[in-house]
Amino acid sequence: MNSAAPSQPAQADAAKPAKLKLTPTERRASTTLALLFAVRMLGLFLLTPVFADAAKSLSGGSNAALVGAAIGAYGLTQAILQIPLGMASDRFGRRPVIIGGMVLFIIGGIICALSDSVTGVIIGRSIQGLGAISAAITAWVADATRPEVRTRAMAMVGGSIGISFALALVLAPLLVEYGGLSGLFWVISLLGFVSLLLATFIVPVAPLQTPAIQSRAQDVLKNGDLLRLNFGVFCLHCILMSIFVVAPPLLIGLGGLTTGTLWKVYLPVILASFVAMVPVVFYTETRHVHKQSLEWSVAGLAIVMAIMAFATHSFAAIVVLFVGYFVAFNILEALQPSLVSRVAPAEHKGLALGFYNMSQALGVAAGGAVGGLLARYTGVPAVFLMGAALAAVWFFTARSFKSPT
Repeated sequence: MNSAAPSQPAQADAAKPAKLKLTPTERRASTTLALLFAVRMLGLFLLTPVFADAAKSLSGGSNAALVGAAIGAYGLTQAILQIPLGMASDRFGRRPVIIGGMVLFIIGGIICALSDSVTGVIIGRSIQGLGAISAAITAWVADATRPEVRTRAMAMVGGSIGISFALALVLAPLLVEYGGLSGLFWVISLLGFVSLLLATFIVPVAPLQTPAIQSRAQDVLKNGDLLRLNFGVFCLHCILMSIFVVAPPLLIGLGGLTTGTLWKVYLPVILASFVAMVPVVFYTETRHVHKQSLEWSVAGLAIVMAIMAFATHSFAAIVVLFVGYFVAFNILEALQPSLVSRVAPAEHKGLALGFYNMSQALGVAAGGAVGGLLARYTGVPAVFLMGAALAAVWFFTARSFKSPT
């Protein structure tokens, strides 16, 4: 009579779908590809937090327009080649394309290390950008994982961007202090070599996965929500790069710092912003309020940038505002790729991420160039006001975004 009772919980447990785990091969591929992406991005980001001040040791280093061009140079060449190299990886394989990209990255870093002018750095950074391998890495993750666990694997790779930038903020000032600007570029080249070794010997082989439906550009470009997300990541990285054209000299002047001690500001700012970000991301995921978090984060970004324009004479105010800025930045950096994966149809995810990465790279190039021009010809407050205006346009664009199901 009672023998059936104990079986009911077991039946209920059996009815629940088991959460799939990454296989050892999938875990190894995802981890090593995330590490490869993180090391490469760290090499690209290391210049950003310090170059505006450290460039004064180079010919042309007092020209803010040239400095901005050097900071964002890799973004333009990366944007141009992102999709073509992704397509090349479909034809020739992921590993050969990524190896070729890392060789270009190393060559560009060496050119920068040997340069005594900002123009030389622009050339080197442009060559580094020619190795646009983000799409190929993303495709390799897709090749190495099952669809049921692919989102988790992609999250590991995507999350490496934020971690790399945070590390760059702290490490770059220390590297410049002990090795100078040339030493920083040699470290960047070394990171490229480490990435090359990872791609050549460590990441496991995975068979190419040919989608059943070949995506076309119009399949992605006619999707209004994907276009809004592309515009959003363009704005996010345009604002980021424009800020770092002016932030190092501003913080050094207001706080009595040196290039080598900027980490004393960057480290607490990043730690505080990560602590403040975590509850927001957790709340967003558990309550499924992605659209609301997107809107409020963009609105906060616009407000912080506007206030910065009027706080350029106060060190304490700028530091506090930087915390607010990075809270919004970190939330948006984590939220937007997640929304792309939710919005894009399964058969178009790869191409959608390709356009997303391209938009991000264009934002890097535009932010460095526009920030440098504004800083040179109109002053520091104009850079922050430009960021506020761009974020405001983004906010009204984001309001038309449809909540993902």
